Amino acid sequence: MSDTKLMQIPGHIDPVPVPRDVTPREDGRVDLIGLPKKRIAELFEVAGLDAKAAKLRAKQVFHWLYHRGVTDFAAMTDIAKTMRPWLAERFVIGRPEVVEGQHSTDGTRKWLLRTADGHDFEMVFIPDADRGTLCVSSQVGCTLNCRFCHTGTMRLVRNLTAGEIVGQVMLARDSLGEWPKSGQADLAALDDDLVDEDGGYSADGRLLTNIVMMGMGEPLYNFDNVRDALKLVMDGDGLALSKRRITLSTSGVVPQMERCAEEIGVNLAVSLHAVTKEVRDEIVPINKKYGIEELLQACADYKGASNARRITFEYVMLKDKNDSDEDARELVRLIKHYKLPAKVNLIPFNPWPGAAYDCSTPERIRSFSNIVFEAGISAPVRTPRGRDIDAACGQLKTAAEKKSRAELERLYAEKEKALG
Repeated sequence: MSDTKLMQIPGHIDPVPVPRDVTPREDGRVDLIGLPKKRIAELFEVAGLDAKAAKLRAKQVFHWLYHRGVTDFAAMTDIAKTMRPWLAERFVIGRPEVVEGQHSTDGTRKWLLRTADGHDFEMVFIPDADRGTLCVSSQVGCTLNCRFCHTGTMRLVRNLTAGEIVGQVMLARDSLGEWPKSGQADLAALDDDLVDEDGGYSADGRLLTNIVMMGMGEPLYNFDNVRDALKLVMDGDGLALSKRRITLSTSGVVPQMERCAEEIGVNLAVSLHAVTKEVRDEIVPINKKYGIEELLQACADYKGASNARRITFEYVMLKDKNDSDEDARELVRLIKHYKLPAKVNLIPFNPWPGAAYDCSTPERIRSFSNIVFEAGISAPVRTPRGRDIDAACGQLKTAAEKKSRAELERLYAEKEKALG
């Protein structure tokens, strides 16, 4: 049965997920994607291997899954041929289904993906001259209802599992052809300039160099799955992407920000978008629960933030709403009052059908940026990417809809009946 039925139906502001580390499958096999090495060893032991053999096989399989990117146990050449069918009978190497891929004229790629239980979500790859950034989703839909965001017009369907989150990164590597191609299994075979000081190879020299948790959903409302997925991404024996190359964006889930610093440790971005209570209450409704002052204090307390790893404040430019010179000066005052190592990303509003706002004029955006720059705070204007395929910031939305508990129970009963 799908994960949807097993989720608690969330409240309007604070959805509470039921953590799951195994994606249920109708054929009885277990999907290993999203699982750490220790959990894989436990499953192997339950399946009949002794503890020593389970630990060894888990280490081998983990390497092939996350370092080599294979999708078939038959490709695991250092595992005995007799063992590979045993694995295939009990386990599976999953990926989210690719429903559709779109290419923008500016090189941006967007994929519409589908979960095993039939829910759609999106991910986006943005290539630049010196980096390639994958924008990863954490939920199908969103609860936050930010008024300028197209995704916010969806209701939350469900959280994505750790496997579905890390699976996006693996799909992107599949598409870009960026899995190691040599037969060497150890890091010594890699060039020195590809070895990250944190262990494992870094993304230098690859097309996919950075990850941002800025896709559909609020990552900190799916904390456990996001944390577990990013640990696999950062694992030196797996995908091995440095935490310095990963940024998690939150609209301001203050209680989880300290946990994020301690348990994940990646760069922090905050969707601020306004500097007064009145305006932020309107466009980012979570502000009614966790106000600007509380949010900025949580930023000041964020462990690991420094001038070398600044907090990014995302600020969408809305005409006659949050774009005045007075707003710019208040933004500067707040950053300096809380002594924040910060930079500001000014984001021209990306329109979508039915949006209640217009984008600020280029002149207004330039004036806003100049005021922040002159105060000694970096305030670049983000170049819109992927607008022609609705892949730009705030434009992601699928046709997925949240089902009521009664509908879920009915669908579950129908599926159980069909299965006999």
